[in-house]
Amino acid sequence: MNLELTAAQQVLQKEFRTFVQTELQPYANDYDRQGAIPMELIRKLGAQGYLGATIPVAYGGRGIDQVSYGLLNEEIGRACSSTRSLVTVHSSLTAETILRWGAKAQKDEWLPLLATGTKLAAFGLSEPDAGSDTAGIKTTYREVNGSYQLNGAKKWITFAQTADLYMIAAQGEHGITTFLVERNTPGLTVVPMDGILGTRASMLAELHLQNCIVPAENILGRKGWGLQQIVNTALDNGRYSVACGSLGIARACLEDSIRYAKTRTAFGQPLKDHQLIKQKIANMVTEVKAATLLCRNAGYLRDKKDPDSFIQTSLAKYHASRIANVIASDAVQLHGAMGCHDSISIQRYFRDAKVMEIIEGSTEIQQILIADHSIASLSSIL
Repeated sequence: MNLELTAAQQVLQKEFRTFVQTELQPYANDYDRQGAIPMELIRKLGAQGYLGATIPVAYGGRGIDQVSYGLLNEEIGRACSSTRSLVTVHSSLTAETILRWGAKAQKDEWLPLLATGTKLAAFGLSEPDAGSDTAGIKTTYREVNGSYQLNGAKKWITFAQTADLYMIAAQGEHGITTFLVERNTPGLTVVPMDGILGTRASMLAELHLQNCIVPAENILGRKGWGLQQIVNTALDNGRYSVACGSLGIARACLEDSIRYAKTRTAFGQPLKDHQLIKQKIANMVTEVKAATLLCRNAGYLRDKKDPDSFIQTSLAKYHASRIANVIASDAVQLHGAMGCHDSISIQRYFRDAKVMEIIEGSTEIQQILIADHSIASLSSIL
């Protein structure tokens, strides 16, 4: 298996990197302080096709492969995890899931709007009392005169403040079912949230649904298959995006640490010449390389539609999010007091990295999935 990037993928990587370095990286710390990313940036992401990167050209997307999509998430994650979160929830969790499970009319209506960023989407799964326990959601639906009435609350919903469309999972007579709910639906209230540790510009909100009437044609997939079909597909897509974004955080910390070690002097010699600093950098490099290979492998298998891509995506997310935390912590330590100050990005990477271990399936959930799969068939995961 050759995990080297193709010539076309290298061209895309350069394009992504140039856009991020020009349009995003210089402003990311300001977005973090402000607790929001501007609509101007969102429009630029849409114009570049990054909000519909994997959506087919026929629907107005760019139709890029999964390895290239991983590169996009890595480059954006290198600069701003909040912006990468928009790509994750809008594209991976929602648009790609509609592409996979949506009826033709749903695809025709929504994918052209989502692919260009004309409309933004968010994924409504987590609740005040249900996070990792996806089967424990309490939002309900019931049939009323051929439509469906939704009641409940969603919490920690990324970019819900700006979304035009929400993919809402609810419990009912047929089990968990997923609905496409438009922002202007009567009975839907969006309550902005702040105070989050990391990804502070990801514009979180609570969604309160009180007797929201949703037409039957807004059911995504089949009634009662919301968990098996929709949620599992969405989370698998999201884990890949988060894995690559976590790799971006780790690489950012490594690159910034090497740059600082070259210029900072302590005890009469550059930091780069201190043995313990070399040890930290060596460990960072090794972990970044390992995470890179795991993410590339997951993308390669996803492009092949290999059944093993699911567990390999979990493996990539598990490792990349964990090492992002370790490397970010070491980067703060290496930078000393500067690493703790918001005049540079290291402290933001440190805070953002912790979030990566929680979203789209926590570290503990990944451990269970990986261990169960390994016990059943170790050879298939190795």
